Amino acid sequence: MVITAVGGSLAAQNVFGGVHHHRYEQAASHRPADWPYQVGVIPSHANCFQDRAEVARLAQALTKGGTAVVGSANQVPSGGVLVGMGGVGKTQLAANYARSAWQAGGVDVLVWITADSRTATVTRLAQAAAEILGLDSGAPQRDAQAFLAWLEPKAGQPVCRWLIVLDDVADPADLNGLWPPLSQHGQVVVTTRRRDAALARSGRRMLEVGLFTKSEAVAYLAQVLALGGRHEPELELAALAENLGRLPLALAQAAAYLFDADIGCAAYRALLADRTRTLADTAPDALPDDQPHSVAAAWSLSIDRADALRPAGLARRLLHLAAFLDPNGIPQDVLISPPTLIHLTEQRDLALGSPAGQVTADEAVDALRVLHRLSLIDHTPDAPHQAVRVHQLIQRTIRDTLTAERHHLARTAADGVIAAWPEVERDTGLVPALRANTTVLTTHAESALYQSGVHEALKRTGNSLGEAGQVTAAIDYFDNMTAATAHHLGPDHPDALTTRGCLARWRGEAGDVAGAATAYAELLQDRMRVLGPDHPDTLTTRHNVAYWQGETGDAAGAATALARLLQDRIRVLGPDHPGTLTTRSVLAHWRGEAGDVAGAATAYAELLQDRMRVLGPDHPGTLTTRHNVARWRGEAGDADGAAEAFAELLQDRMRVLGPDHPDTLHTRHLLAYWRGEAGDADGAAEAFAELLQDRMRILGPDHPHTLLTRGNLARWRGRAGDAAGAVTAFSQLLEDRTRVLGTDHPDTLISRGDLARWRGETGDAVGAAEAFAELLQDRMRVLGPDHPDTLTTRISLARWKRKAEEERRGPNELGADDDG
Repeated sequence: MVITAVGGSLAAQNVFGGVHHHRYEQAASHRPADWPYQVGVIPSHANCFQDRAEVARLAQALTKGGTAVVGSANQVPSGGVLVGMGGVGKTQLAANYARSAWQAGGVDVLVWITADSRTATVTRLAQAAAEILGLDSGAPQRDAQAFLAWLEPKAGQPVCRWLIVLDDVADPADLNGLWPPLSQHGQVVVTTRRRDAALARSGRRMLEVGLFTKSEAVAYLAQVLALGGRHEPELELAALAENLGRLPLALAQAAAYLFDADIGCAAYRALLADRTRTLADTAPDALPDDQPHSVAAAWSLSIDRADALRPAGLARRLLHLAAFLDPNGIPQDVLISPPTLIHLTEQRDLALGSPAGQVTADEAVDALRVLHRLSLIDHTPDAPHQAVRVHQLIQRTIRDTLTAERHHLARTAADGVIAAWPEVERDTGLVPALRANTTVLTTHAESALYQSGVHEALKRTGNSLGEAGQVTAAIDYFDNMTAATAHHLGPDHPDALTTRGCLARWRGEAGDVAGAATAYAELLQDRMRVLGPDHPDTLTTRHNVAYWQGETGDAAGAATALARLLQDRIRVLGPDHPGTLTTRSVLAHWRGEAGDVAGAATAYAELLQDRMRVLGPDHPGTLTTRHNVARWRGEAGDADGAAEAFAELLQDRMRVLGPDHPDTLHTRHLLAYWRGEAGDADGAAEAFAELLQDRMRILGPDHPHTLLTRGNLARWRGRAGDAAGAVTAFSQLLEDRTRVLGTDHPDTLISRGDLARWRGETGDAVGAAEAFAELLQDRMRVLGPDHPDTLTTRISLARWKRKAEEERRGPNELGADDDG
């Protein structure tokens, strides 16, 4: 909420003439002996009123007179009028100030006005004119103006210290011509939920009244419960406060319910979490502190008013969609996406009974601004990734009113998330926000997202986690999703099988290549049974079985399996199908890994011609094939040619994908590598150092690709002559890889091998041999005795044992030189 102190007068226009002027002169003769005088009733003091920082700020704002507009918000922009949601204690703050001023003798005249309409405001001002000035013309507007004019300081007139409270202003326009005058002896406090520019006039000072802080919320609950002899653990109080979003109104009503139902915080939290209950079910029978509305009803009038403002009929529907998304931040693009606009158009046409034209993105933004003005949301377009924030209890209240529409709204919200999801995840701020919104949406309407199949937002979220480097989170996500898909759709539904494939993929990416291979083999049997041998999904699973077979170390077996698959894909899909081209690519890769380097280079060159013809030169698949052509050119011994090809590819990837795309970064990685292999170790180290800065910025310090770049930087610094620096860097990298990936991840094992090697290069051959001996045992256990990495470790162990033996014999003993 916001407290805004305002100066300036809109009242006391020259409406006095004839008899009204004469009666005003009589009223002006009132002397201090007639005071103090109070019109209207100050609301009763709230139980356990919290002496918040806003209390002192309000008093300070009014020290020299003026106007305070009391509202609510989470942040206070400089010079802005902030007015926010109901329930944060605006009225109680104003009442506390008014009561304190009255009891301390700080004011001579106090008028409390419930200003929820212009009529109510005029009526109460006219009542003040009648009670204080003796004016009762039968024309409330004239009498109200007479009272406001009387508040103006007049020469020779006794000083009157006055305080006017305009509580719960529903529309700033209701106060046109009714603002009390600016006076060093007068004060005005206005409470409102509105954030209209009309409230931000010159001279009005704004203060914020927000939600309770964590400590205030816990203190409030503890004090209220203690009055009834109840005590709860602080952790339970804190958890309940967070469940209720630290909204004062909700906390007060929850405390009353605890007494009425004779239950504890944990039981009340369970009621809140029960999706079969509405928020109204958790309200007490009798509201505390003379509150006029339950939490569930606190915003209904604001919603009605928002829906009536231009563009009419859109605000409520947008709020309905927002009720299913992340209260901490919804990207604006989700709420102005094509699926959202189609939904808004259909709903508006249905309400009007005839077509009214397509709702535009600008109209949707205008509706968001309306919701913001009435403090139903916080809309900050300058923070597009979290442009819309909604209090969780407003969301709960909205969802409780939705029944038949619930599934449709949830799927529309999910459609909006997917529409806003970029094909290339360059924006590292947007994508986490989209994942968070999908997670919240799933919590509130899981069944809707499995209706007639798995919604794309669910799969996209899990894969995005893995592609962002959060492979463990991706595994957990797809593990849960596999169970949910089987529950909602059955274990043999195609989407259930697809979800199992996603889980297998990320198990492999996390380092469990054997587990991935086994999971894909099991999935293949089920897809063969359910879909048949020639279904495209079955063929895709065969492809993945072969790929992970290669990752387990059986490159030749993978190549054989892919060669058989290629024949079936050509037969079923045709030679130019993307799946067929992908199988040709992976077949070439494993042939090269199996030792046929020249064959791999030739196969990729032929594939490039076909991808250029089918997909065009700028298609990501074509660029990937150029990448592989360059790589195997280098593997065939032409390091200079590989470096030159990667330099050319980098320019095209920069142009097509942008500088921060993962494929662009990977191309920079291999360009640096092949420059080093071509003899420029210093240049390779410098390029990896530059790449590391960008990967840190884009992916973060713990992403596997960032860690990979650190490993290459250390390696090329070592090859450039800094063996000791390489040892230090690999030691630090090993700690981080163990923490992030685990002790048995292949990358962690690679770091152990690199560290052992460079320990040897610094002269510690004995230490290197010991480290390789320990690594061999773990690689045997994790990868098996025939895996290429296990065999490489055997060779390294033998080398460094020989080096250690030479060191032991000393320089005067005969022995063969080893330039290895």
